[in-house]
Amino acid sequence: MTAFLESLLRALPGSAAQGLIWGIMAIGVYVTYRMLDYADLTVDGSIATGGAVCVMLILGGVNPWFALVAAFAAGAIAGLVTGLLHAVFGIPPILSGILSQLALYSVNMRILGKSNQAVSVDKYSLILSSRENMHAVLICAVAIAVLIGILYWFFGTEMGSAIRATGSNPNMSRSQGINTNRMKILGLSISNGLVGLSGGLLAQYSGAADVKMGQGAIVIGLAAVIIGQVIFGKLFRNTAIKFLSVVFGAILYYIVISIVVRLGLSPTDLKMFSAILVALFLALPSIKESIKSAKMMRQGKNA
Repeated sequence: MTAFLESLLRALPGSAAQGLIWGIMAIGVYVTYRMLDYADLTVDGSIATGGAVCVMLILGGVNPWFALVAAFAAGAIAGLVTGLLHAVFGIPPILSGILSQLALYSVNMRILGKSNQAVSVDKYSLILSSRENMHAVLICAVAIAVLIGILYWFFGTEMGSAIRATGSNPNMSRSQGINTNRMKILGLSISNGLVGLSGGLLAQYSGAADVKMGQGAIVIGLAAVIIGQVIFGKLFRNTAIKFLSVVFGAILYYIVISIVVRLGLSPTDLKMFSAILVALFLALPSIKESIKSAKMMRQGKNA
């Protein structure tokens, strides 16, 4: 038991670093899933696009910070394409995301030139690395604080409020003169830009970009959003704090993953475990409501 706890404590900085990196991606998922009410599956492809663009630019001698800006831009373009497929061509939200995700696989292969590309921290001045987890935690924490500050300001502006209104009630928004299609395109671009930025950070942290690095990303993003809302939903009402709760959800997710791996769960079963975890948290409000209704019925009968 002592050895297990020691192993877990040693792994915590790495879990926190990964949780913070994926937390940026989860904020992007929150923007579409909760604020825009749009089930966007582009993220599985756009996170790999961000990682691929970041790594290839660094290999080409570009400053790692600028490479992250380019990763954000690449993700935003991917979201723009999804938004155009939906808003201009009338393709349903889920299908538009699937089409973009499918196309991005080929795009990412073109960017990388092969299935994966490595970028060594020994040769390049990377912003963060898995060799220095505490430094990675610090960098990511500062980046998230800045991002949340920017997003809090933006969603308080007229345009940001229009995006939120579009997600809450599109019919009412249109009656108020809001171009809901434009707001959806903008929201998807911002969301996938954050996902691309997360991909760039993840590629630097792991020292490589892989064409399949985004496989299952939407499940991780949803897990972070749902866990954050279920655990911290009643405590956090402010928009900025809601973003922070999503990041906490991502950190908790990776801590749980670290625990179950050390308890003997095979790495090949992690996707299934993630799906089950998300399903449980999604079903939790319904389960609570059913239990509450059953108690009220029993009390009514007893009375």
